[in-house]
Amino acid sequence: MRKAALGTALVFTASGAVVGGWVSRIPAVVERLGIGPGELGRALLALGLGSLVSMPVTGHACRRFGSRAWVAGTALVSAAALAAAGLAGSLWALAGALFVLGLAYGSWDVAMNVQGSFVDRRAGREWMPRYHACWSLGSIGGAAAGSLAARTGLGAGPHLAVAGVVSLAVTYAGLTLFVNERTDERTAGRTDAGTAAAPGRRRSRAGRALLLIGLATLCATVVEGAAGDWLALLLHTGRGLSQSSAALGYTLFATAMTAGRFAGSTAVARLGRARAVRLGALLGVAGIAAAVLAPGTGPIYAGALLWGLGVCLVFPAAVSAAGETARPAEAIALVTSIGYGSLLVGPPLIGALADAIGLGRALLGLAGLAAAIAALAPVLRGPAQPGSASIAR
Repeated sequence: MRKAALGTALVFTASGAVVGGWVSRIPAVVERLGIGPGELGRALLALGLGSLVSMPVTGHACRRFGSRAWVAGTALVSAAALAAAGLAGSLWALAGALFVLGLAYGSWDVAMNVQGSFVDRRAGREWMPRYHACWSLGSIGGAAAGSLAARTGLGAGPHLAVAGVVSLAVTYAGLTLFVNERTDERTAGRTDAGTAAAPGRRRSRAGRALLLIGLATLCATVVEGAAGDWLALLLHTGRGLSQSSAALGYTLFATAMTAGRFAGSTAVARLGRARAVRLGALLGVAGIAAAVLAPGTGPIYAGALLWGLGVCLVFPAAVSAAGETARPAEAIALVTSIGYGSLLVGPPLIGALADAIGLGRALLGLAGLAAAIAALAPVLRGPAQPGSASIAR
């Protein structure tokens, strides 16, 4: 299982590098196309639509074909779509490339989480935060490579094509260490069939718990995604920092996400998922407020750090909780699909609010979502923990 965990970590790292590469070249793409925040938000909407089309069916696909085969195919399509987004010559072409990227990337995301959840359950460990830390580390590496490419004058198209090839190579290396989770999935399916006569009230409670887990994930991904889409722009245009200083602000956010996730397995072991997530969410409330309102560069940067720490554990905790249900692949697909709804509602909503009331005020509303995560944290307890929500097998 340790080898499988290493392979999973490599795939997560490659996946994060795809996002980091894309985020780092958004300014170049925006400048070349001559579009504003509202138009960018509408183009990013296509990314979310693509993800929401593919993610709900990925659980079934993993049960049938296995997560290894599914990651191999979706990573290949993602690499091609990433290059196409960098080469897009119009808003419509960009939206089309982002739709395909979302279609493949969202499914890739579910499949690698299915593998990670299986490895954790088989090993009896909670490594999920560390997988997601590797994703964050990959996003930092991808963004750093994008910054270097921009500094040397390399266009977004060639850079993102190379980034796609590199991410694909790392992914395929990780896939050689994947294990076949379908044996346990088939066993779970037989168990489900044998308990079909269980009271409907239990199944109803389990369904409601999964929806609440998904809602917490949705809040977290909106808060996290907003930092990737808008934080650097806020710090430059709204807080008066230079472009390089604004980029450093996002780097601090991403670094805090990464460090918090690497430490997350220990934090969860000591505090439990619910307490760790609640504490982080409260830090997130303070961080968002500081990034938007605090005077001085130091407090702004501290806010970016707390913003990252605030949401770093929610997504991995939600995947772990979903993976502990009777049908983990489908449950993980459901929860991540709800979470990825942030790509559908977040960018266009924040873009529209930014046009109407200013970007700072629009992002300040994220503090309310962080507070909602703190309130929803108890549903992320594992089924064996006292007082947990009814998501047991």
